[in-house]
Order: sequence, then structure tokens, then C-alpha cells
Amino acid sequence: MERQDARATLFNLDLARLGFKMPELAEVEYFRRQWNAGIGNRVIKIAQHADKRVFRGTDTRTLRRELAGARFLTSEARGKRMLFRFSNENWLGLHLGMSGKMQTARPDFRPQKHDHLVLYQRERALVFTDARQFGRVQFHHGKTAPAWWDNGVPEIVLAKFNRAFLDRFLDRHRRAPIKAAVLMQSGFSGIGNWMADEILWRAKVSPSKLAGKLSAGERD
Repeated sequence: MERQDARATLFNLDLARLGFKMPELAEVEYFRRQWNAGIGNRVIKIAQHADKRVFRGTDTRTLRRELAGARFLTSEARGKRMLFRFSNENWLGLHLGMSGKMQTARPDFRPQKHDHLVLYQRERALVFTDARQFGRVQFHHGKTAPAWWDNGVPEIVLAKFNRAFLDRFLDRHRRAPIKAAVLMQSGFSGIGNWMADEILWRAKVSPSKLAGKLSAGERD
């Protein structure tokens, strides 16, 4: 609950008209909320382009069989990834990649070429679209969240992302330009080009400055 409350506060933005080229924290949060309109409702049927790259490593037959009839319960996001929990111990993971988008549509929605996954409910359709197919759809059936969901990297909006974590990370990448370091998902989960520029501009730090050269004040 702490995670989603923090994200909602930080990213209370109208992003519908913004066209990012890479998924960032704010964009991921916006798209997660689009699908949240379906929470509490059952999936009636599923449409998928099962042979597409977004389903790499995923058993699409099991996904279709298990999610049909399941109720959409909750959603959460970590960095650039999202996890949607359904009844009957089912979990759906989505990553937007470079061009992925999510929307709700009318229940009579007809999938187009790039609409690779559509979950139909009685009053709406939950649509995942990815023209370039760098995104990913993952599925897990089990009592607990899948192992691939926890990558051990704290979100920047949580208390675990603290000065000690920051110092350790920047020290490991001391020879990297600070902008390159900020874009590393192993340290700054969910940060993309747009947010990296904004962070460094507000901190008055040159993007080309080496991470190891940052002063204590600049790290604060």
C-alpha cells in the first residue's frame, strides 16, 4: 500500500496527451490506472496474438485457460513493470518496452494488428498494444507472486531507496557519467531519459559529470 500511495502522490499527472518514447515511472503509473477500471470484474473472454514476440517465454494456452472467468483483484507497479493479480491464484505481468500502451475500450472492441492482448469484461475491454514488440506479457499461476516480479531494486519513492543505497550504487559505477548511472535500472528503477534530465536539472548537476565525482551535497 505504501508503494502505490507514494506513486499516486508523485505522479498525479494528466499524461494522456504525452508521447514518451520509453516507459517512465509516471507513464507506467498512468497506464496501470487505466486498467484499474476493471478491478472487481471477471474476464469473460481473451483475445491474443499468441505468436507475437511480446509473449516470449509465456505459455499462452495456460494464460487463456486460467484467466478466462477469473476476477481482476489488484494491480501494482515496480519501476517499469506492472503486476495484475486475478482470482484463482493467477498473476499477469506487463512491461511496456519502448512503445507499449494500455487502455480501456468498449466491450465490443475489435483488436487491431498491434493489440496483442485484450481481456474482455462485461462492461469494458482491457487492451495491451505494442507496435514494436519490445514489451512483454508474462503469466504465473500460484499462491504467491512470481519470482520474476522481485528484482531486489528498491523504488525511488520508498524509504529503502536511501542515501546508503545511493552511495553504494554510485560508488560501484563511479566512472560512469551520472546521467548514464541514473538510467541504470539496477539502481534507479523506472527512470528514463525524460525523468533523468529533470532530476539532474533540478539538482544542478551536469549529465556528463562522473558519478564518482559527485560531492556529498550533490548526492543529497
